Amino acid sequence: MTTTYSGPAKLTLVDGACITGMVSLSTNQRGGLNGWSGTFRPDEITTDLRNAGEGLQLELPYDRVGTVDVTGMRKLLATQLLISLTGRSPAPF
Repeated sequence: MTTTYSGPAKLTLVDGACITGMVSLSTNQRGGLNGWSGTFRPDEITTDLRNAGEGLQLELPYDRVGTVDVTGMRKLLATQLLISLTGRSPAPF
């Protein structure tokens, strides 16, 4: 099992809305496979995404899925948002 993943992903919000984007994820050195986190840069920004919190699904290629919580958001440019995520399930990468 790898300790990092960077590439395409899909974030599914609690209401079922899907947002595509790019992620950069890694396991925490001391956390084992259950300790992982990273960032998500969505292709589009919606109000629901800005209000996202806990219990979201992050889907990576090949149907690998993990549960994540949003721990922060920061504006990169006028049209880009970087979302910090923390895994709540075993790492899907």
